[in-house]
Amino acid sequence: MNNITGLDYKIKEMARRIYELREIENLTTAQMAEKTGVSEEEYIRCEKGESDLNFAFIYRCAIAFNVDVTDIIEGSSPTLKSYTVTKRGNGQRIEQAHGMVYYNLAAAFRNRIAEPLYVRSSYNEEAQNKPIELTTHAGQECDIIIDGNLLVQIGQHKEVLGPGDSIYYDSSTPHGMIAVGGTDCHFYAIVLNPTGEPIPELQKPQILSSKPRDKDSIQRVYKKFVDRVEDEKGTPISIEFKNTENFNFAFDVVDEIANKTPDKLAMLHISREKEERRITFKDVKRNSAQAANYFKSLGIKKGDRVMLILKRHYQYWYAMIGLNKLGAIAIPAPNQLQEHDLDYRFKAAGVKAILCTADGDVAHQVDLAAKNCPTLEHKIIVNGEREGWRSFDEERALFSSHYERTADAPGGDDLMLMFFTSGTTGYPKIAAHNYKYALGHFHTAKYWHNVDPNGLHFTISDTGWAKSMWGKLYGQWLCEAATFVYDFDRFDAADILPMFAKYHITTFCAPPTMLRMMIKQDISKYDFSSVKHMTTAGEALNPEVYRQFEKATGLQILEGFGQTESTMIIGNMTGADHKIGSMGKPAPIYDVKLVDGDGNEVPVGENGEIVVNVSNGAPCGLFTGYYGDEEKTKEVWYDGYYHTGDVAWRDEDGFYWYVGRADDVIKSSGYRIGPFEIESVIMELPYVLECGVSAAPDEIRGQVVKASIVLVKGTEPTDELKKEIQDYVKKHTAPYKYPRIVEFKDELPKTISGKIQRNKL
Repeated sequence: MNNITGLDYKIKEMARRIYELREIENLTTAQMAEKTGVSEEEYIRCEKGESDLNFAFIYRCAIAFNVDVTDIIEGSSPTLKSYTVTKRGNGQRIEQAHGMVYYNLAAAFRNRIAEPLYVRSSYNEEAQNKPIELTTHAGQECDIIIDGNLLVQIGQHKEVLGPGDSIYYDSSTPHGMIAVGGTDCHFYAIVLNPTGEPIPELQKPQILSSKPRDKDSIQRVYKKFVDRVEDEKGTPISIEFKNTENFNFAFDVVDEIANKTPDKLAMLHISREKEERRITFKDVKRNSAQAANYFKSLGIKKGDRVMLILKRHYQYWYAMIGLNKLGAIAIPAPNQLQEHDLDYRFKAAGVKAILCTADGDVAHQVDLAAKNCPTLEHKIIVNGEREGWRSFDEERALFSSHYERTADAPGGDDLMLMFFTSGTTGYPKIAAHNYKYALGHFHTAKYWHNVDPNGLHFTISDTGWAKSMWGKLYGQWLCEAATFVYDFDRFDAADILPMFAKYHITTFCAPPTMLRMMIKQDISKYDFSSVKHMTTAGEALNPEVYRQFEKATGLQILEGFGQTESTMIIGNMTGADHKIGSMGKPAPIYDVKLVDGDGNEVPVGENGEIVVNVSNGAPCGLFTGYYGDEEKTKEVWYDGYYHTGDVAWRDEDGFYWYVGRADDVIKSSGYRIGPFEIESVIMELPYVLECGVSAAPDEIRGQVVKASIVLVKGTEPTDELKKEIQDYVKKHTAPYKYPRIVEFKDELPKTISGKIQRNKL
């Protein structure tokens, strides 16, 4: 929009926000007229967008509603607390009648005690012989002329100012100005303490120091493929990959470690019945070779698709590495899939074989779907028997434990792995990864998980979710660290918490949802002394969860961000400083930008979509595209960027802060509200176990904020409690962000990874 249309639209948007705030604060138009210093008739016209909104009026509205003026002008809250830079020609723009255009030069700064404005006053011949329109507002003002001439009236006094001149005055005195001399005038207007309130104490998020990473001088297998530079704390400055053309994780990492240190622990596996299996790299090499030979005997070859529904069974690792050796493409999947889910996946990927757990109903669902899938030739079951199915455990044992690498072995750019990934609508897409993907998890494990080659790493995830690739296989074994796997059916914090001390787990990663459940079990009663490092991913980490975990255990939880389509894109690296609630900074292998809807980079402090620069090729670890769907690939891969669909903002120190999925941002009465901020506030309440914030349709406002809450045991879900939650949010955020709808639930819908599904709330 531009010209009058743009101005009218801007005024209507601001007017709608003002109306919404007045309604929330339960103020009458007469009360607001008194607070803003205009007649009730004029106030009503302003609120309807039928009258120009000058800065004095907007400032007074902001004071009355206890929000920042930026909330009203832009529909979003300022974020920066340290400093902000505004380049020439930028700034928060608002147009006003009488030839004035204002650019706020510090709109992104929170709790500011001054409003620095760049102003363009257009010359108007008709205005030269008319009285100057006067206004008042709290505070003081300094105007500095850049070019042109400005006639300024303060009370009854008039003064013509030219370039380099300035004027300082009490802005509660009626004042106004117009351009004179036949040309436009440009000047800076600095409004000091515009609220007239005592200056608030400015508090920026504390930068916390992390322990330097321990140095590892041993010649590890990854060094053949990775060059990196670290700072004095062991934080990576740069990471570059080499010898990747034929890289195959199974041969180049697993088998090499097995040859070098055959008895080195690869996995400590705990079954559902608490049976312990200590699996060495020699075991993985031999059993994966058997698996590869077995698959080959069935006619499975390079490029064929094989689905794995194996929960956390130890056989998953044998099968996965065996498929990596053979060149068949593995498709991990969760065990909750039903007939229609499987039918779509079989056909979309052209699945040739499936390895499936005997647990539960999933094999039955496979049988139902297989009737309509002509490509599915082999059904193989694990940990049980079933009519019409082959036995993986019995048949695999009959084959040789040697599998030699041949000249035509898969590697490099060959496809290795596929994951079905879905958005809020439509059928799931298939994210395809090549053999370099395993290398792309080097920094995930070494610099984020901070795995110890002599330690034991525990990532809580099902193998059907991509997070298992982050924490249960590639990166950890690439760094020669052992993984801890507990093959549970249903997450039970009280069942898992004693295992940290019993098995001497050294590094740990879990999604915030599971960390919240642990907190409610009073983790201070459990021994975490063996744990040296903690991380979280899958969803944004609420600061309250961080603080409670640190208080109980002394451990700092370092957040990371990535997708099924990637390795870790942004994270808090070992040795580097961090801030509570921040995702961290981009990993060295990813060139990350924040862009607006037009693809332009947004300034510091403003929300933008997280994108990855792929103009010079995809970084190692980023997916190759959506298998069989060129159209969907082009929807996220264009203009030289991979578009994540996730929204964040960057602060003055370069830290990234998560806002939400672009689809999750709530648009209510002209305001843009990120759900995570509200969730974090609600999670501060001691009686809240879980919280998910989503948009609910509303005929008047378009959308309203809805909070779905699970209470801790013993808390009664009452109407009074709903009101208490709503009031708490009003007091701790801008009032327009409070949830108009509060629903108490027994549980929240989640993915297999434990991530809350906001689209199903």
